Amino acid sequence: MGNALVTGASRGIGRATAIALSRRGDRVAVHYGSDRPSAEQTLALLEGDGHVLVGGDLSDAETARAVVDEARAGLGALDILVNNAAVAPSAATFHRVDKTDYESWQRAWKLMVDVDLTAAANVTYLFATALIDAGLPGTIVNTGSRGANRGEPDFPAYGAAKAGLHAFGQSMAVALAPHGIAVATVSPGFVGTERQEPTLTSATGDAVRAQSPFGRVGTSEEVAAAVVYLTSPEAQWASGAVLDLNGASYLR
Repeated sequence: MGNALVTGASRGIGRATAIALSRRGDRVAVHYGSDRPSAEQTLALLEGDGHVLVGGDLSDAETARAVVDEARAGLGALDILVNNAAVAPSAATFHRVDKTDYESWQRAWKLMVDVDLTAAANVTYLFATALIDAGLPGTIVNTGSRGANRGEPDFPAYGAAKAGLHAFGQSMAVALAPHGIAVATVSPGFVGTERQEPTLTSATGDAVRAQSPFGRVGTSEEVAAAVVYLTSPEAQWASGAVLDLNGASYLR
């Protein structure tokens, strides 16, 4: 049984991952940024007991420290980290270069890089150094994106932040292996989360599904299943991997 911190676990992939880890027997610290009611719903869906709720804006370095400390105190220890918290593409974060004013451009870049990349780096540091100091092994899985490789013209900061997260994960895989800490990344394509329901039921829904030769989008549970594998002892040799989960909608 492991002790896992899953960031951004209020809904979607984070919620599915927290549930899947609890089914394996892990105890989970469910992190939320601002949506506590949804995080409480996630907590209620977990199997077993001993799970905890931790909240805070991870883009603030000291808040990130407090979240990790609270998760460790609540569970007694941490040996699994899933860096899932992110600001995802949406109408509110649209910033195509030829359709956005400079102020909005700067705001989108700061927001997405701070949350999607820098926050994950800080949480990784706090998690990993504690394990190193204790001489204990562990596992980190980052939630990346297909957009890191194919490009995100309407959300370039998102694509860049996720590409940075992929590279960061591989750097950490090399640096942390001598300490018995494995690091991998899942790279989903379009996933049919609750947030994406308006898109999937709109006039563009069929085009989105047609991106994959399977004629559908991915599910949060499919991503969660990959995280469960990558956080298992059997997956240590996958450290450094970036696992594409996009239904052959984009091939590298």
